[in-house]
Amino acid sequence: MLILFNKPYNVLSQFTDENGRSTLADFIETPNVYAAGRLDANSEGLLLLTDDGALQNRIANPKHKLQKTYWVQVEGLVDEPALRKLRTGVQLKDGLSKPAKASIIDQPDIWSRNPPVRYRANIPTSWLELAIREGRNRQVRRMTAAVGFPALRLVRVKIGEWELGDLSPGEFTIL
Repeated sequence: MLILFNKPYNVLSQFTDENGRSTLADFIETPNVYAAGRLDANSEGLLLLTDDGALQNRIANPKHKLQKTYWVQVEGLVDEPALRKLRTGVQLKDGLSKPAKASIIDQPDIWSRNPPVRYRANIPTSWLELAIREGRNRQVRRMTAAVGFPALRLVRVKIGEWELGDLSPGEFTIL
């Protein structure tokens, strides 16, 4: 079984939390499924869950290099030099990232975030589509910050062949 879940903002990618924060258990009651990979609490979008250990390993293990695609709202107007850096690899504290597929996109037609992204009239924002084949901790946020454009919102829309589609936050579908 494979569950495609649209993880809302501020929800942990686990089923329990000793501090009472919102978890997957608030949305998914299917027994014996586990997240195949992670998505930070302050990130949104596609999270895959499965009861199949081999499938979980294929999705989550970096050696399989499944491509993950994100829509990222960043502070500032992204320029070509920043895109070039993202496409060739960005120096991070834990080493050089692998090249990403990176492009500027129009603001996607997606749900409003709760709470909303901070708005500053004097600082414009841009949206990027980034596709990576690594899975370092907070990697996309660190990459955009390293090229001068801090992430304000991050939504994962695709993992390998699986897409978020029209699932609303908190909704899931079972394949």
